Amino acid sequence: MRIISGRWKGRKLLAPEGTKTRPTNERARQALFDMLWHAPWAGRDRVEGAEVLDAFAGTGALGIEALSRGAARAHFLENQPEALAACRANLRACKGAEGRVLPADALRPPRAPAACSLVFLDPPYGEGLVPRALEALGAAGWIAPDALICAELGPGDAPPEEGFETLAERAHGKARWHILTPR
Repeated sequence: MRIISGRWKGRKLLAPEGTKTRPTNERARQALFDMLWHAPWAGRDRVEGAEVLDAFAGTGALGIEALSRGAARAHFLENQPEALAACRANLRACKGAEGRVLPADALRPPRAPAACSLVFLDPPYGEGLVPRALEALGAAGWIAPDALICAELGPGDAPPEEGFETLAERAHGKARWHILTPR
């Protein structure tokens, strides 16, 4: 697994052993960032200079990819010890990256230091976590009023039913990206 583009293009990312962490593959990340870069509702300026939240961060691949492409700062929330260690190591390997890894649960997040304009949610599949995480993260101040929220859903997972507008949906194998914005 590598960073696809930008400042740290080609840098290998560490991933913990086992099945607790399911890193987003390179093709799905490329497709997501192509959408963010070129969609009429997004564009480069939605990534460059952004305050980013990577919730359920795992290896940190989504937040680090955003940093590599010019995001100002990223916050990583992860509660699995092995994934936390990998995320910290991956962030350290990207010299000059402005990021903070927090040992936290996205369903019970700490108070946000800043509202984020670009939010990535990549929770375990099949547990209905995206709507619950959005509610908790919103209440803790992590989501800016005009944020782009990129949620990876698995088969059978549903996007939130209220409070968010769906801007786009794309499937990549079992994964489905839902791009949302608060209403």
